[in-house]
Amino acid sequence: MATNLDLDEDLLKEALRLGGHRTKRATVTEALQEYIAKRKQLGLLDLFGTIDYYPDYEPKKHRSR
Repeated sequence: MATNLDLDEDLLKEALRLGGHRTKRATVTEALQEYIAKRKQLGLLDLFGTIDYYPDYEPKKHRSR
C-alpha cells in the first residue's frame, strides 16, 4: 500500500543510523513494530491486580506421573 508521509527528516536519519537499516521503509516498518509491541506491553499493566494469586499454591502437587 503506497502512502505519502511528511516525516521529520532529522528523526528519520537518526532512526536509520541507530537501526542500521538500509532503507527508510525498513526503518519505518521496524519503528511501527516496536511501537505496537510497546503498546501491547503497556496494555498488560492494566491487568495488574486483576488476576487472583495464591501464594501457597504448589503446582508440583497436581502433576501426575
